[in-house]
Amino acid sequence: MTEERAIFAGGCFWCMVKPFDQIPGIKQVVSGYTGGHVPNPTYEEVCSGTTGHTEAVEITFDPMVISYRQLVDIYWQQTDPTDAFGQFADRGDSYRPVIFYASSEQKTAAEASKQQLQASRRFSEPIVTAIEPAQIFYPAEEYHQAFYRKNPEHYAAYSEGSGRKGFIRQHWQA
Repeated sequence: MTEERAIFAGGCFWCMVKPFDQIPGIKQVVSGYTGGHVPNPTYEEVCSGTTGHTEAVEITFDPMVISYRQLVDIYWQQTDPTDAFGQFADRGDSYRPVIFYASSEQKTAAEASKQQLQASRRFSEPIVTAIEPAQIFYPAEEYHQAFYRKNPEHYAAYSEGSGRKGFIRQHWQA
């Protein structure tokens, strides 16, 4: 069986797990940190803004069931691709939107998808989500994993209160 990985950052990693978690072909979705210079960072260190890391999810998937391009399309629908300085209520570098590619094929697919989204004129502002090479991914602490299942009320309140859910309804479900 072939497995690949995809790494996406789109604000708080709690909200990036559920959209991918129950899709056929997805083997695992892990919350974590990537892109920084501190090995094995903690949540508190990442939140301090001194590690260079971004909250992200690492998705292990079967490309025979779901393509990387399909994952990128799902990713866009979870984020505000016009906001480079965070996502929704979460501000700063640790919450910036990034597609981290693991191969030249992933880079090409991500760039083509970004160009297609820009050309669609779905958004009046430019698409500013970064596309960067994948770096070491550090899984977050256990209490952050599958947060939406462990803490459904907190997750629902956060997803709505942060503005994410309303943005998705307005721009992707309308």
